[in-house]
Amino acid sequence: MENDQEITSPPIRKIIHVDMDAFYASVEQLDHPQWRGKPLVVGGNAARGVVAAASYEARKFGVYSAMPSVLAARKCPQLIFAPARFDRYKEISSQIREVFYEYTDLVEPLSMDEAFMDVTENKMGLKSAILIAKQVRQKIKERTGLNASAGVSYNKFLAKIASDLNKPNGQAVILPEEAEAFLEKLPIKKFFGIGKVTAEKMSGLGIHTGNDLKQFSLQYLTRKFGKSGIHYFNIVRGIHLSEVQPHRIRKSLSAENTFEKDILATEELLAALKPICDELIKRIKKSGIKGRTVTLKIKFSDFTQQTRSKTQEQYPDEESIWSIAQELLIQESFSKSIRLLGLGISNLNIIEEHQHFGEQLKIPYEAQ
Repeated sequence: MENDQEITSPPIRKIIHVDMDAFYASVEQLDHPQWRGKPLVVGGNAARGVVAAASYEARKFGVYSAMPSVLAARKCPQLIFAPARFDRYKEISSQIREVFYEYTDLVEPLSMDEAFMDVTENKMGLKSAILIAKQVRQKIKERTGLNASAGVSYNKFLAKIASDLNKPNGQAVILPEEAEAFLEKLPIKKFFGIGKVTAEKMSGLGIHTGNDLKQFSLQYLTRKFGKSGIHYFNIVRGIHLSEVQPHRIRKSLSAENTFEKDILATEELLAALKPICDELIKRIKKSGIKGRTVTLKIKFSDFTQQTRSKTQEQYPDEESIWSIAQELLIQESFSKSIRLLGLGISNLNIIEEHQHFGEQLKIPYEAQ
């Protein structure tokens, strides 16, 4: 292996990735029987906003999350727009996590509707990760009325990919002896962690599948993608040594608001930014987190986006955050009206998570 990193041989793991199916939209259809079986999105309205989640019925019309609501309404004129109810989603998310903790304390939530579980050693004493995944999905259905999909494998990367294979309301397993052959056939855009921009760059290099990626040396990938090249070299070989982190480390904290009407005047923008800053400060106080970098997020009326940041040597206090926010806003005038402002902090006063990759040995894996 062309890699000067330390070679490790970790114990084999049994990892499950559980992902709720169209979570926000499914909750709304659960609570509103009249919406079941109909195309529905959460967030925005026919005039403005962004889709936060889309039901499977809406997806048939080409409507997806992060799509401007205006476009979604054009694609599906009969689309139902449901306002987001995050308190309700959090309530159900807590019920779902209670199920996870019945099997293991090694649970790494990625969001309200998905999480990794390490069930190598589990509270039920079960040897079959596949059986545990089935039981978890069944219990979630019984307690919440919602469907979940699951992926089972020997590392997080493969479990995440597997959970998407038989959606909705299904599960899949990728065994160690199957991993490399599976990944060779997998389109690059399906690799967890390879986004649209990177996939397009790889396509320009003739990399369209895992097999294509596998043909390139570590040195070449590192030259083209920096440190990420090591990651790409490893994952296409089924190597990913990041452990399930029961306490995921937050790397940023933010607050934002989409306005009812687009704003251009500086005075109005400053007035709109103040409550966003107040909300951010409230979240900072609640979490006890501080950050050295303050970032202003700006989304324009044409949905293009811009960020402006400033990093301090010391952690800024409340007054300084507001001062920096104002400075970032007025440092350059705008030619387009603005539909959303956001404010966040990063470079936090916590230890960042580091992932280590090395050679993962082939170890007998009892999935069943």
